Amino acid sequence: MYRTPLLVAAATLATAFALAAPSRGDAATCGDSGYSYAGITSLSTSSGVSAAITSLTAPTVSSGHVAAWVGVGGAGLGPNGTNEWLQVGISALPGQTSSLYYELALPNVAPKYVTLSANLTIGRSYKIAVLESATRPGWWRVWVNGSPVTKPIHLLDSHNAWRPVATTESWDGGVPACNAFSYRFANVNVTATSGAWVPMHALVLKAPGYAVSDRTAGGFDVFGGV
Repeated sequence: MYRTPLLVAAATLATAFALAAPSRGDAATCGDSGYSYAGITSLSTSSGVSAAITSLTAPTVSSGHVAAWVGVGGAGLGPNGTNEWLQVGISALPGQTSSLYYELALPNVAPKYVTLSANLTIGRSYKIAVLESATRPGWWRVWVNGSPVTKPIHLLDSHNAWRPVATTESWDGGVPACNAFSYRFANVNVTATSGAWVPMHALVLKAPGYAVSDRTAGGFDVFGGV
């Protein structure tokens, strides 16, 4: 569905948003040109990431899309600089209600967007995760509310290679837009192959017009837009 990668390299995000400029004065726009991110990226690699994500209000999407997700991998992080990632979360398009989805990008293959559930209830929490197999390194699955929703997926060169991300995203659709949303991320955890889940030690990602607030060891809220 999406023509441009939803997930970009965590290292690139960390640099870009650490140096993010103050919010622009134009009331009709917010965020960065193209893609804007507000959330957190892990300081270390891990074998999984999970969170309970809630859409606190109905998003207002004037152009492009908005999303709130957790995932691993990114643009240029696959073998030989190819794109490779796996993410799961909530997304919304102009004039549509929110959907639960996952997206998979494999090297030299167009990203695959899969709707898991449409017409989501505002205020309902969805526990989502991307998790590597404890017995098959490099094989991952998407989980929703404690159950797997995909078969094992082989992500080349992924074992011990990627820093998970938990973030919101706004894409302006190629025109100035200020998409509005409010999401809550609770119980944001990462895991090693041992299976123990621990809070993510992370760097905050931020873009003009979007704010990460009420951050604790286990979660945060993100608000943005007009």
